[in-house]
Amino acid sequence: MNGKSDMDIRPAAYINGAWHAGEEKTTVTDSANGAVVGELTLATVEQASAAVESAHEAFPAWASTSLDERREILERLTAGLESRSKQIAETAAAEVGSIMPFSLRVQAGLPVRVLRATLDAMDEIDHEELIGTSRVRGLPVGVVAAITPWNYPLYQVMGKLAPALAAGCTVVIKPPQQAPLTAYDLVEELEKAGVPHGVVNVVQGRGQVVGETFSGHPLVDMVSFTGSTGAGSRIAEVAAKTVKKVALELGGKSANIILEDSDLEAAIPGAVKYFLMNNGQTCAALTRLIVPRSMKAEVEERIVAEVNAQTVGDPRDESTAVGPLVSAGQLRPIEGYIQEGPDGEGRVLVGGLDLPDELQGGHYVLPTVFTDVDPKASIAQEEIFGPVLVVHVVDDEDEAVRVANDSPYGLSGGVWSTDTDHAIAVARRIRTGQVAINGASFNEAAPFGGFKQSGYGRELGRHGLHEYLGPQSLQFPS
Repeated sequence: MNGKSDMDIRPAAYINGAWHAGEEKTTVTDSANGAVVGELTLATVEQASAAVESAHEAFPAWASTSLDERREILERLTAGLESRSKQIAETAAAEVGSIMPFSLRVQAGLPVRVLRATLDAMDEIDHEELIGTSRVRGLPVGVVAAITPWNYPLYQVMGKLAPALAAGCTVVIKPPQQAPLTAYDLVEELEKAGVPHGVVNVVQGRGQVVGETFSGHPLVDMVSFTGSTGAGSRIAEVAAKTVKKVALELGGKSANIILEDSDLEAAIPGAVKYFLMNNGQTCAALTRLIVPRSMKAEVEERIVAEVNAQTVGDPRDESTAVGPLVSAGQLRPIEGYIQEGPDGEGRVLVGGLDLPDELQGGHYVLPTVFTDVDPKASIAQEEIFGPVLVVHVVDDEDEAVRVANDSPYGLSGGVWSTDTDHAIAVARRIRTGQVAINGASFNEAAPFGGFKQSGYGRELGRHGLHEYLGPQSLQFPS
């Protein structure tokens, strides 16, 4: 079974170079209209365990390959994925609801850029450091379990797979159950690139089945997980029983600070773009806007105009700026937050629950902004994971920093100022993994990860590569 037709019932587990059917069937639906876009089977515990054993058996040979061999394979994988960018983007538009321009640039394009950034960093792997009478060099950590979320299905896999393969690790992948289809594209390109059988194994299935098996399996040396804080905590708990390495990239409730000397003509469109990224389905979305009291009225006026200019609709329509959410299950809790927001937690500035008739039938929610929000309110503290922004008004810069840091999360952030040095000074006071200065773009070669309940470990570039290497010291007589 190769799953080349979208309506084939696709197999559950790719183990040692062969696909195997699972026991339970599931469907993937279009976020915009609920139509079935794919069917697949889900793997069993036994299949998940067999995938780990396959990766374990393949590890010694793969770890002993030269850096040049691994580089050539990753270069072929890069070219292969780039060649099917349109197909990957269309799949993500259907599964996740990403609008097509974003889907082409990010859902299809970012995995390719991550591979290139990994290739650029690969010389780090053979680097040997002399420390006194010791020679220190990194060794591949072993079998890596990559457990990934649905909002960026191929990029999140590649953020783990590319550095793991480059380092000489073998991998078992659990794709997201809500957006599993690009995993079949990936396997085809891995085979074309010449990845030996067993080096990469893919297991479709439920988190309670596949994720738990991977996390607790004694032959897995490292788990890299991206997803909710609750699920990450569970993975760390299960993994601790076999004392394996764990890297977690979890939730966020990131603050975007507008300073007194900001240019609002740039800051407000940027702030709207950052909270609506991927229809709000982004862990690093900047969903708390902190503004000086003196600018409150103008900020609110500009936000209303900017949000009202965003067309909500089918992600494949060229006029659409905001698409649907991934599923009805994702939609319901967001509607709950919007409903409870006015109940003493804030005032609806724009948006709400009154959907127009043409959006009925899909998983749509209007971009919604609350103002006058108490920083302790649930809509300000909890990750909503939808197109919802809260506005906090502060009296000075110190209060802005306190509000930004008053969060259980520390994943991302933003600062706006016409004085770059001023923006940098404020950004350094925010306890978060990355900060965008004046709306700067994402850098796939820079480390990505967070503090506090946003997790630990870093992905991307040379920092992400070192997560998959364990330093070994060779001691010599003096």
